[in-house]
Amino acid sequence: MNRTYAEINEKIKKGKAVVLTAEEVVELARTKGVKKVAEEVDVVTTATFGPMCSSGVILNFGHSDPPIKLQKVWLNNVPAYGGVAAVDVYLGATELSEISGLKYGGAHVIEDLIRGEDIKLKSISEGTDCYPRKEINTSINLKSINQAIMINPRNAYQNYAVAVNTSDSTIYTYMGTLLPRMGNANYCNAGQLSPLIKDPLYRTIGIGTRIFFCGTVGYVAWEGTQHNPSAERDPRTKIPYSPAGTLCLIGDLKKMSTNYLRAASFYGYGTTLYIGVGVPIPVLDEQIAEAVCVSDKDIYATIFDYSVQKRSRPKLGRVSYEQLRSGEIEIKNKTVKTASLSSYAKANNICKELKNWIKSRKFYIQEPIQQLPLDQTFKPLAETR
Repeated sequence: MNRTYAEINEKIKKGKAVVLTAEEVVELARTKGVKKVAEEVDVVTTATFGPMCSSGVILNFGHSDPPIKLQKVWLNNVPAYGGVAAVDVYLGATELSEISGLKYGGAHVIEDLIRGEDIKLKSISEGTDCYPRKEINTSINLKSINQAIMINPRNAYQNYAVAVNTSDSTIYTYMGTLLPRMGNANYCNAGQLSPLIKDPLYRTIGIGTRIFFCGTVGYVAWEGTQHNPSAERDPRTKIPYSPAGTLCLIGDLKKMSTNYLRAASFYGYGTTLYIGVGVPIPVLDEQIAEAVCVSDKDIYATIFDYSVQKRSRPKLGRVSYEQLRSGEIEIKNKTVKTASLSSYAKANNICKELKNWIKSRKFYIQEPIQQLPLDQTFKPLAETR
């Protein structure tokens, strides 16, 4: 059975759309089969909640009197980039405080803004005829500024690595603390709930897709940085075995909630921002129905040795998300305990909330205006002399 976006939105408008969460559709497929899903289900809600370092906000403060061209800028002692315009800055989540170091950074400033806290703004400038002021020290908050646009260059990775450490020393990474001699294995993906896992060939997720973004409505603005659709894929499910597709996302920080956006600091690494993303997948045909019904037992991730400090780390095998979520996996005849950096429970809650938005006619699905590329290769940085 085939459906169109317009037909599904009309059913949403009339309150007749059948909407299931990613977890619910897996169970329906298990008990009644994929064909039943294709016949009965209109929309499947997917989600992820995890650390997404490539995140940040564009802030516009308005003009002081006399005006200043913000060149070097600090927010709560965290440097922000002022080379956008006179009073626009970009604050990245992983930028670190010049006072607190690894404990506080751009991610914390962003969360503090959402909490309604006052943020110290300091800027110095060379001064010009039209922007004569050379220094300003003041405070701002989310209500006092004009725009606070979250624009995240790389979110919602399509699969990710399983990280272990085969060395004799503990190491500290963006995948968390990794104990020596494969004392633990960390992973970071929502598996069967994750948006790009459930749309592996980007048939419904593309530029213009309307999404749940940290508690409000957001959009897919472009492919994400490091988008790598050429990664090796499972020949049956088409799901990549390692990090592949990514999304560039945009939304209004003023409408976001700390229920779905939280700052974090990883010991020995620095700051990151936990982001909650929910994406509705319209069940347009049986092929999409088959994709949304894939469960954790059929989704595999690659184990990498993070103790090797090279761009291409050794691969130590593959494991399913069902195995990862069991709490332990086998690597080279050794039982290794697993832990997730992302929250399956939180992602599942986002799936449920987005489902409620759709069922209550507050959210309609949006057909992409352009598909994400499928023929792109991720390029490494080459050193030249």
